[in-house]
Amino acid sequence: MMNQSAECLAPNSVELLANSKHVNCSTKVNSPGGAGITAWGIAASVFLCLITLATVLSNGFVIATIYQARKLHTPANILIASLAVTDLLVSILVMPLSIVYTVSGTWSLGQVVCDIWLSSDITCCTASILHLCVIALDRYWAITDAVEYSMKRTPERAAGMIVTVWVISICISIPPLFWRQAKAGELMHCAVNTDQIFYTIYSTFGAFYIPTLLLIALYGRIYVEARSRILKQTPKQTGKRPTKAQLVTHSSGFTSLSSVTSRVNEFPTETGSPVNLNHVKVKVSEVLLEKKRMSAARERKATKTLGIILGAFIVCWLPFFIITLVLPICKEACWFHHAIFDFFNWLGYLNSLINPIIYTMSNEDFKQAFHKLIRCR
Repeated sequence: MMNQSAECLAPNSVELLANSKHVNCSTKVNSPGGAGITAWGIAASVFLCLITLATVLSNGFVIATIYQARKLHTPANILIASLAVTDLLVSILVMPLSIVYTVSGTWSLGQVVCDIWLSSDITCCTASILHLCVIALDRYWAITDAVEYSMKRTPERAAGMIVTVWVISICISIPPLFWRQAKAGELMHCAVNTDQIFYTIYSTFGAFYIPTLLLIALYGRIYVEARSRILKQTPKQTGKRPTKAQLVTHSSGFTSLSSVTSRVNEFPTETGSPVNLNHVKVKVSEVLLEKKRMSAARERKATKTLGIILGAFIVCWLPFFIITLVLPICKEACWFHHAIFDFFNWLGYLNSLINPIIYTMSNEDFKQAFHKLIRCR
């Protein structure tokens, strides 16, 4: 995304200074004369192609699964499907050209393709990040204001959130088009010009730093709420299994039943055999306990999933955006090997592969629908 670095730092790079003549450019993959790609370049190409293919397939399966399974046609899953579409666009519009550029070290497709590629890169990657925010926001409202938000949680509302995400993403990607001009002679590098330091700050904060703070705040509140629910659903007698009498006493909905059994313990059925109401109470209370345990387990799993989502997002994107923000500021004082920048850039792209894996593997409905899709049922 937003390939911004010194020209010699990476194939996806940015010319920080037009007059910078002190950067070591000897680490390019290919020579100026267009020498053949090395064995390392071939290995890198194969590896990056596998990542791209896996990203296409995983997000394609998520979209197909949600489309096929009517049970998954919910507002929350509409947001997940939109995230999958966005990550699919990253794998189709951005990653293939990035493979060619990363391995060859030069841009040979012209200014028009360069502009389209960079705009697609910035727009799609930003949209992918912002989708994580709206999914977290939807989850936060669903937990903290369940009753009222259930009335507002409609497909139309989800569509409005998706439109907002894409509008913000386009607003972040458009400005470079106004000052980007074709250079005299052959275009060797395709990159966003970071001479506009204001745009660098605007784009990095709008695409990453502000969304990251929002995600941390939302997931923090969600974690606290989920934790409180787990504690409420866990019996207070630590280390002891609650007795059946305690379950009946403390469970809501059994007051009338208890009062009945205080007056009549048994009554004959049509066959003449007596039925013990105490036995009925115990059976129902055991069902209630099992439901509480299952609910607590789901809350724990959801909390763990939130931590994985947030951790994966930060690990994938934080290194890239630190370099993107720091390099235009420190200019000649900073130096990074181009391979480091390429690694961080592709680490960000890798988030588009991780997203569908996390969201689907943590949802039993998704897994069941996915297995049915695999079996062509």
